[in-house]
Parts: sequence; C-alpha cells; structure tokens
Amino acid sequence: MGFRRSLVTPVVICATLLVAGCGREQATPPGAATPNVTTVTVAARDVPISAEFVAQTQSSQAVNIQARVSGFLDKRVYTEGAVVQAGQVLYQMDAKPFQAQLDAAKAALQRNQAAAAVAKANLDRTRPLAQQNALSQKDLDDATGQYEQSNAAVAQSQAQVDEAELNLSYTTIRSPVTGVSSYSAIAEGTYVSPTNAQLTTVSVLSPMWVNFSLSENEMARIRAQQKSGELRMPATGGFDAEIELVDGSVFPSRGHITFADPSYNSQTGTFLIRVSVPNPQGLLRPNQYVRVHLYGASRPNAILVPQRAVQQNAKGHFVWTLDGNGAAQIRPVEVGDWNGDDWFITQGLVAGDVVIVDGTLRLAPGIKVNAKPYVPPPAPPQPAAAAAAAAGATVATPPPGASGTAAIDMRAPPAAGAATANLGSVRFATGSAALDASAASAVTTIATVLKSATTRVAITGYTDRTGDHAANVALAKARALAVRDALVAAGIAADRLQLREPLDIIGSGSNDEARRVDVITLG
Repeated sequence: MGFRRSLVTPVVICATLLVAGCGREQATPPGAATPNVTTVTVAARDVPISAEFVAQTQSSQAVNIQARVSGFLDKRVYTEGAVVQAGQVLYQMDAKPFQAQLDAAKAALQRNQAAAAVAKANLDRTRPLAQQNALSQKDLDDATGQYEQSNAAVAQSQAQVDEAELNLSYTTIRSPVTGVSSYSAIAEGTYVSPTNAQLTTVSVLSPMWVNFSLSENEMARIRAQQKSGELRMPATGGFDAEIELVDGSVFPSRGHITFADPSYNSQTGTFLIRVSVPNPQGLLRPNQYVRVHLYGASRPNAILVPQRAVQQNAKGHFVWTLDGNGAAQIRPVEVGDWNGDDWFITQGLVAGDVVIVDGTLRLAPGIKVNAKPYVPPPAPPQPAAAAAAAAGATVATPPPGASGTAAIDMRAPPAAGAATANLGSVRFATGSAALDASAASAVTTIATVLKSATTRVAITGYTDRTGDHAANVALAKARALAVRDALVAAGIAADRLQLREPLDIIGSGSNDEARRVDVITLG
C-alpha cells in the first residue's frame, strides 16, 4: 500500500510517519508549498437516526387446512400456490356415505316425530278422563311419560340430523381466510383420517409481519444511551418501519412495531421484535429475507464529521483540526456509529472546532494550511424501482460474499445493469483488523476496478453474533476502516468511499464469513 514519489524530502517522510502515529513534530521546510485542505466547522445539532436490521417475513395468520371427517378425497379444486378467497372451495371429499347417514337420520327423525304425535294424542285423551276419575292416576302418569320420552327421541333424532348435515358439509373444504395457498399434502383418491388430516396451508398476506431480533447487548446499549440523553426515542412512542427488498428497492408501505417480546431468548441471546406492515398487493410473501429500517429516533446535540476526516493509528481514532492561528493539530476523538457519509463523535470535539476533511496526507502538527470549505459529495442515484416505490428512501446494501454461505443476509447477486454490484470481498485473519498479503491483494484488485470507474462505493464489515457483540462490531468497523484507508492509499478518492454499519451474520460457516469486508457500488 505504498506511495510512489519521485522526490521525497526527509521532512515529508517524517510528517507522513507522524500521521501514522510516530509522534515526532517537524517544522515546514522553508519554501515548501502550503498544503491545501478542506475544512468543516463542527456544530452540535439534533440528528435523526435510523437503525437497520436483517429480518424475515411471517404471515400474520397462517391457517392449517385440515379434514374434519374421515373419507376418500375426491379432488383438489384450487391451484397450488395461488391466492384463494375466503369461502373458496379447496377440496371435495366423497359425500355419498355422509349423504346416506343424513338420509337415515332424517328417517329416524320422522319416525320419532310420528311416535311423539301419537303420544300427545294419547295424553290429550287421558288427562280429562283422569280428572273425572274415569282413569287412574297411573294411567295419566304413563301417558305423560310416553309423551315426554317421544319428545326426547325427537330431539335426539334432530341432533343426529344436524350432525349428519354438518359432516356432509365438511366434505366440501373451503378456505376460512383470503391468502396464498400452499402445496397439497394429500393426493386425490387418498383416504383421509385423523392421522393424515393436514391438507394444506393458507397464509394471510395483509398485514404481513416482519420479525427481527435485538441482541441483549444492543438492548442494554440503547437503554444506557437513552438514560444518558445521547438517544431520544420518538415522541409518539412509535417507530416508522421501512422495508427494503432483496433487490435494494423500498416496499411501498411503511409499518409500525406491534409487538416486542418481553422474554429473553437464551438460545439466540436476543429479543424478538415484530413489525406489522400493510401488504394489499401481496408483494411480500412469508419467510422472505428483507431489511427493516426504523425511523423516528434522534441524537440530541450530536456532533458529526465526514467519515474520511477520521483516521486511526495505534493509539486510536483522531482528526486533524485547525487551531486559532490556522495551524494543523492532531485531536484524539472517541467515535460512535456511522451515519451515511458522516461519523458521530462522542468525545474530543465541541461545537466551533474546525476539522480538516481532505488534504491530510501532507500535514504535520503546527503546519499552516490553505483552508477551503468542505462540500459534501452528491447523493448516489437511486435504483428506478426504489424511486418509484418511495422517493428518497432507498438504501443500497451489499449481497453476501462467497457463494453457498449460510449468512442471514441472503441477497441475490445483482443482475447486469443493476444499481449495485459487489466489487469484491476482503477477508481478514481471525481477531485481526490488519491487512495480510491475501487481503492486500484483494484491495489492489478492487482498487484497479475502481480506477476505471467513477461510482461511489459502500464498505461494509460483518459480525458473528456469537461472543461479545460490541467487540465484534468494533472489530468489523476497524476492518472496514482499514479497507477504506488502503483504497485511499491506492489512489481512490476518499469522497467516493462510504463506510456502512456492520451487518450481523448467523448460520453455518458464519465465523469465516464474519471476517469479510464487502465493497459495493452505489450506482
């Protein structure tokens, strides 16, 4: 990652080493050109922030369609995988045995109704005669008992008719809800019994649930920041949830959090969060992998500086600032999350500080500079699908690195002409953020591609969700920063490089995949 220079004075060499943390100061040689830099004046302001999570869709009502009676399955009426309406016929069972049972029950009902009519007539004759003592009280009791028994038999027969009608209706199996149907688990002609009564599933598509997990460490960090005043939750108590599809486009409808599991899952180390989103067109289907962007929170009185203004040496992160005399000085800082092209600074800077963004390679403490205002780069163009779905809401995201990985970030490789493309992955040694020979070779290959293009790129690290999550995130950020610095050293303009928050990885092989950093074009 070295620079080629034709004439390099010892002073400049020492200045370069100083940027890497050598700590030795050197005055600018007489007659040396004053470095040109761009600067930004730090201002504390309330900054809206968003959080991104990998999530999976789930039907808000998945109904198992089961046979309620035993018999032969005549035919499947619906088309597997099609959207079915509530009340639509799905299966037809052989109804002839059930029709015969209904006919027999109706006949028994008629017989008992006739017997009840005779018993009533007999009671009507017996009652006045008993009152005149022409018949005994026993005769009246017998007539009354026969009448009541015949009425009970009628009621029993009516219940049997109702049951037979109900069983006959069960031979026509309908969908209780409107939703997308699954495959048929039972073939036509099969005898259906309680052991194989499951026929298919109908999943309601609107609203659609989108589930994601929040780790215990993340939850603790959010609560601590909220308590300290670093983080302000939405005033209404609710977040707007934006769904990003696999192709990077934004789903047209936004949702809201409707459920947060109060129970901690000891197996995954996370809390389940559920978003409910309208899905009237059925674009979302159950079990899809998507991304959820939550909007509504903010950081009050936050300090942001451009990402490329922040550098790192053996002692940690630092920025170059201008003192009151217009001379460059090193300022150690503590950093927080990334926010687009900017970086939150938690300690080390205050409102009014002047931070140098570009032109830091020739700096040394005490050097006077020619400062110009920093102009942020234009936002990358949106994919057409995202612009049509939700203007200004697109966030380009990386696909997984190697094929066959079990990462939760299951993104299909971009098609030809797509708005984003994976330029390559840089893999690091376990527990290290330093570029070894293999990683440096990968950076060189990516830099060669970038030199022949003008697109901006996003640099994204990954984390293994096992172990200390905060340490994993810090390591992923350090790796992404190392790749960015290496690309800058290879001649790629810093304003073309954007650092992205690390993404979580789970599943088989996650340890290997968590050691990678992807470089993705932004269009």
